[in-house]
Amino acid sequence: MTDRTLVLVRHAKATHPERVADLERPLDPRGHADAEAAGAWLTAQRLLPDVVLCSPARRARQTWHSLAATLGEEATHTTVGYSPVVYRASSGEELLDALRAAEPEAATLMMVGHNPTLSMLSSLLDPSANEALRTCGIAVHRVPGAWRDLAPGKAPRIAAHTARA
Repeated sequence: MTDRTLVLVRHAKATHPERVADLERPLDPRGHADAEAAGAWLTAQRLLPDVVLCSPARRARQTWHSLAATLGEEATHTTVGYSPVVYRASSGEELLDALRAAEPEAATLMMVGHNPTLSMLSSLLDPSANEALRTCGIAVHRVPGAWRDLAPGKAPRIAAHTARA
């Protein structure tokens, strides 16, 4: 079976307005610019997702929309799902379970979410790569075999990037 690619993206910088629920916090101007820079890096690396699992939080959705706009025409063929699990997960294992249930045919899967759980997941997949993702940080893992067989310690991180405009 062919190797697959997992792209983990922490949402870009968000605002903290008073009386706004956490789920509705938007990106700030720097966050929008950084997300566009992340999209440019992903395009240059030819990391175009077939499937995106995105947190339903506004800041994560806005990060994905900025990435998609930068990825251009190729992103119009991407299947996007907004998963409450990506928002509410409290461990890397919970996110790993969501990945195992991913579309089996997807060659490149992207998860757009939050810390600390995305960093926990990245470290779970490759314990030697244990630094935390910063806002608009990207961790790319090589996944041998099927998504359903994804296991701790079995998906080496092959690239990392923190997008800044």
